[in-house]
Amino acid sequence: MTKKFLIIPGLALAFLTACNNPKPSETSANESAVNQAKALVQEVLTKEQRDALTPDEIIQTFKEGNERFVNNDLTARDHSAQVRKSATGQFPKAVVLSCLDSRVPVEDVFDRGIGDIFVGRVAGNFVNEDLLGSMEFGCKVAGAKVILVLGHEHCGAVKSAIDDVKLGNITAMLSKIRPAVEKVTYEGDRTSGNPEFVHQVCESNVKNTIEQIRQNSPILKEMEDNGQIKIIGAVYDMDTGKVTFL
Repeated sequence: MTKKFLIIPGLALAFLTACNNPKPSETSANESAVNQAKALVQEVLTKEQRDALTPDEIIQTFKEGNERFVNNDLTARDHSAQVRKSATGQFPKAVVLSCLDSRVPVEDVFDRGIGDIFVGRVAGNFVNEDLLGSMEFGCKVAGAKVILVLGHEHCGAVKSAIDDVKLGNITAMLSKIRPAVEKVTYEGDRTSGNPEFVHQVCESNVKNTIEQIRQNSPILKEMEDNGQIKIIGAVYDMDTGKVTFL
């Protein structure tokens, strides 16, 4: 015997609609994901945008970016899109010389994206011929307008320089930092166990590095004298994430 089924048009339509449409919670989640993707910053800094900035404006963006970092309010970025868009060229606005320390994530500290800044790193954020050449490339050739020497609290290289550690190639490296130790006038305990003295040497090291840049790079010195770039220093606080500009 052949079985017959009664199909009610309205009921069938409701059934098909329920099967094809996602649940309200799924729709909400999907819309949220789409909106978040749209909110991600995809663009990278262009030459025109960089060239329109002054050194002071760039420094101000660093201060504002650090404030966002401290407040856990970093800009949402589509790094994959930024990688693709910066593949054929870059126009960073600054060069940051930082310590090797893994606890100082430079781009995050200033809320910068891919293509925004050049970052050079060496234990103790001192300067040598290689780093000077990198800075000259970054500013004279590539057009960056700020050089920021970024020291940090609790720096192992600074502490080792204070204690005059001798170990392999570390000995020669620390000799670049020793002048900063000797420049600090301090009556108390001049060891790495004294946080106050370590802090003073940290600042002295940043200032000494800036002096070395000006003394050993006529190119950068001339650019600074002509107002094309600014060479500044700052110290990162490990405990708070705040950067204090010197």
